[in-house]
Amino acid sequence: MAKSDFIESVSERGYIHQCTNLDELDRLCASKSISGYIGFDCTADSLHVGSLIQIMMLRRLQKSGHRPIVLMGGGTTKIGDPSGKDNARPLLSNADINSNMKNIKSIFEKYLSFGNKKTDAIMIDNADWLDKLMLIPFLRDYGKHFSINRLLGMESVKLRLEREQPLSFLEFNYAILQAFDFLELNHKLDCELQMGGSDQWGNIVSGIDLTRRVQKKEVYGLTSPLITTASGSKMGKTANGAIWLNEKKLSSWDFWQFWRNTEDKDVIKFLKLFTELPLVEIEEYRKLKGSKINDAKIILANEVTKLCHGEKASIQAFNSAKDTFQKGQIGDELPKYTITLSPNNDLSFVDALCKSNLCKSKSEARRLIKGGGARINDQPHRDENFLINKEDFGESRTIKISSGKKNHAVLCI
Repeated sequence: MAKSDFIESVSERGYIHQCTNLDELDRLCASKSISGYIGFDCTADSLHVGSLIQIMMLRRLQKSGHRPIVLMGGGTTKIGDPSGKDNARPLLSNADINSNMKNIKSIFEKYLSFGNKKTDAIMIDNADWLDKLMLIPFLRDYGKHFSINRLLGMESVKLRLEREQPLSFLEFNYAILQAFDFLELNHKLDCELQMGGSDQWGNIVSGIDLTRRVQKKEVYGLTSPLITTASGSKMGKTANGAIWLNEKKLSSWDFWQFWRNTEDKDVIKFLKLFTELPLVEIEEYRKLKGSKINDAKIILANEVTKLCHGEKASIQAFNSAKDTFQKGQIGDELPKYTITLSPNNDLSFVDALCKSNLCKSKSEARRLIKGGGARINDQPHRDENFLINKEDFGESRTIKISSGKKNHAVLCI
């Protein structure tokens, strides 16, 4: 039985994969308010669902009476984390990194409370200290604490070498710089906990070891499991691309739909990880069978969308889904695309599927039509040469195009 609210919460809900001295960390969290951090590199202009479990861990840390630190990787992004990659990440310019960082920051404001109170979140950029490092003094003071043998044994490095994939000296330094981040945060902000995904275990342990050697202090690391779906696919990856957390990259409707389409076997797990519903209530949903499981999926979609995009967006997405699927109407939140008809006032069905982003190519659209999975205003059409006329758009000048039963879009003229 955990002594602290934080460890009890993350244990019961399935956030823990590995932890350095869990019992001691539990006692520490029970005895005082601590600071814990997670680092986020700025490789894109938004985080995606793959980062959501880490964001939720910071949220749970704060709700348990502790201070979360969001470390933006303005410095480490210039190096590139080799973890889980077969090849080096493309190097970004300073301008691109700063632009990405600005867009990412807005996501955390939805999940964490920032301010001047004891448990209010802090956001800090590791470029503040990494950009100022001088190579020779840094290697003399900190490089001596790292064994090449140990670095070669780290999973991110070992896998790259085993596959005979190139690993640059630049990337080889990533673990050292991340370890230095932990040391610096402990020194500046008395940070005693680093969290991250399971692929960061080696980097986190290196930071713990460096802090112990230099600061003579004990700090802790906690990692979350790699989240995969019941079918074995990586969480947050779909045929249409990543599930972004920034609404400018992915509409709240598409975000809601992603969670609504969760596989049956994943619903309870995702309710525990990505919502704040009481565990007692979640266990009741475990009893649902057959089509009733869809009720739990809707609750999952509503709750996750409410956290990420706000209650209003969640309600709108739900109501739009109800209109689209139950009433056969065109929901307000469906993605809309404005098009121009041909001189003959028509549009090929194939082009309609491509223009609505339901298919990536004309060949994919033809296969969908032949297979009976393409619909116009909820009516299936199997003729790949079918032409949609101006009259089909009606007085509203809109038409609903569908791929299967779950993917829809609206074309407007």
